[in-house]
Formats: sequence, C-alpha cells, structure tokens
Amino acid sequence: MPYKIAVIVGSLRKASLNLKMAKALSKMAADSLQLQIIDIGSLPLYNEDLDVNPPAQWQTFRQQVSECQGLLFITPEYNRSVPGVLKNAIDVGSRPYGKSVWDNKPGAIISVSPGNMGGFGANHHLRQSLVFLNVPTLQQPEAYIGGAAKLFDEEGNITNDSTASFLHKFIEAYTSWVAKHVKA
Repeated sequence: MPYKIAVIVGSLRKASLNLKMAKALSKMAADSLQLQIIDIGSLPLYNEDLDVNPPAQWQTFRQQVSECQGLLFITPEYNRSVPGVLKNAIDVGSRPYGKSVWDNKPGAIISVSPGNMGGFGANHHLRQSLVFLNVPTLQQPEAYIGGAAKLFDEEGNITNDSTASFLHKFIEAYTSWVAKHVKA
C-alpha cells in the first residue's frame, strides 16, 4: 500500500514549473507513494489571535496534512529564500503550539527554478525551518532543479532524460526514507 504524502507547492501560478514538477513526480511515484497536492493559496496569513476560532481554510489544511504520512515540498526561490505563501503554510501548520501537523513526518525538498542555481537558497532556508519543526528531511540526493523552463513538454512530462532519471532515483530514495521513518 503506498504511503500518503502531502505535497506542498510553493508557487501559486497556474503555469507554475513547481506545480508541473509535482504532477510529473506523481506519475513517477504511482506505485510507492500517493502524492496529494495540498492547496496553500487560500490560507489566510497566520495570526495567533485567530487560533481561538481558526479560519476554515486553516482547519482544512491542518486536517489534510495530518492525514498524510510524509511531506514533499516543491518550491521556487524568491529573493534567495522560500516564497511567503510557503512560509505562511509552514506557520499555519505548526500551530497551535504543541499540535504541529509537521511533527516527525519524513520530508523531502525539491527546489525548481528556471535559473541555473536551481533554487539552492530556498532549499536550504526551508531545511532550517524543517529542523525546528522536527521533520526528518532526506539529505541525499539533494534536489536543485535548474533550467526548469525547458524541462516540460505541453502535457507536463519531463523531456530531459537525465533529469527524469535523477527524479526517479530521488523518488526511490524518498520512498525508502518514508518507510524508515513512518511508524507502523
């Protein structure tokens, strides 16, 4: 039975390269992981005062992530860090204090960028937050996907054989990581 994985995409654009990557990975992981893309675009900004009576979007988001066994973050880089919408989702999921939906779920990060550096800064900033949130995060292989604007065909399939091969290895490594960390 495949592990249910919450996929958090840090870009809101309809034609997002990160969303395309999430969908392409879903096809690759069909037998081992059930990747569920969870919307973060409708989450109101985190404000602790609202946790007295949390917005419905927060409750839905927290429930969806809670039902998953692992986490896959796919993010662009904005100004050498993660997009604000992704940071907001992390904050919403980490509260109220002591009830984090992220706690102890095996995670992985793929940063996707049209630039050559592949979102290195965002990838590492996100890792810092995940350490604090007690998310055991896959260390190897690291996944910085640069030149992403040229990786997909019109149907969203990855056209670069080398990248596709790497992503298959990444999904295999992440599947093993999840199996190692998910409590039976």
